[in-house]
Amino acid sequence: MTALAEKIYNEALNLPTEDRLTLLDKLLHTSNLSTQTEIDQAWVAEVERRDRQIDDGTATLIPGDEVFAKINARFAV
Repeated sequence: MTALAEKIYNEALNLPTEDRLTLLDKLLHTSNLSTQTEIDQAWVAEVERRDRQIDDGTATLIPGDEVFAKINARFAV
């Protein structure tokens, strides 16, 4: 971390919690990272897509015990 970033960080620690959260939110938005709302919306869309595939019979369903057996076999130590 640069000296300037360290100074800003230390100053930010003195802000009230609400101001720190607002600052954090603004910084995160400038980073082009997905927001929690966008992540939640993407998961909803994925769940709906998978639900449609199950309903229309295009999904290949695998029993849970088979899935876990493959996981155990692959990652067994």
